[in-house]
Amino acid sequence: MKNYCLIFIIVLLAGCTSDVFTPQPLLPVKAALTFPAKDAICTTGTVLSATQSNITFTWNTAANTTSYDFTLKNLITAAIITQTTTNTQLTVNLLRNTPYSWYVTSKSTKTNETAQSEVWKFYNSGPATVSYPPFPADIISPVMGQNINATNGKINLTWAGNDVDNDITSYEVYFGDTTIPPLLQANLTTPVLNNVNVVPGKTYYWKIVTKDAAGNMSTSSLSQFSIN
Repeated sequence: MKNYCLIFIIVLLAGCTSDVFTPQPLLPVKAALTFPAKDAICTTGTVLSATQSNITFTWNTAANTTSYDFTLKNLITAAIITQTTTNTQLTVNLLRNTPYSWYVTSKSTKTNETAQSEVWKFYNSGPATVSYPPFPADIISPVMGQNINATNGKINLTWAGNDVDNDITSYEVYFGDTTIPPLLQANLTTPVLNNVNVVPGKTYYWKIVTKDAAGNMSTSSLSQFSIN
């Protein structure tokens, strides 16, 4: 009888040693940006000098978030600054008459997972500005670093242009297999160039120059892709 009791106790204890459920931490949620508004001519801020002003960036509280990484990019120089804050606003000194983009990354001390907000662009206005240069074009396809199978030896280039004055008149496409690509096509009125010739085994570089009715222009970042 003692042996049966001992076996019963061992089986009972074994049944109680199953894995303990550990709840997973809640993941941060991406923040909703509020100011400066998307594609806006930003006129609200404090003027510091003829060349500088400061703007207070704001966004909504994101769930499951303990801090935010604020990222700001000067779209002319491509200079990027990143600051961390536990608040939902941050005041930053900016150059006037300059386009910027910005976004916020939600972070939590309970997980390494993060969530990035949308990327918004705006133009920090300056004195006596009546016409604004276009935002540098966003490269859509091929994406940066993409490997492409071009079976027919041709690919299509697509991008997105934007201008707070809504007066874009044309695009220039610079394309080639060197890091300083030559002009391939000028006076395009739509953000696409189809049937561009490519050769397998080569890496290609390209960028877009956007022009507006006032004679202003902007240049996108240099992108690259490879043909398999």
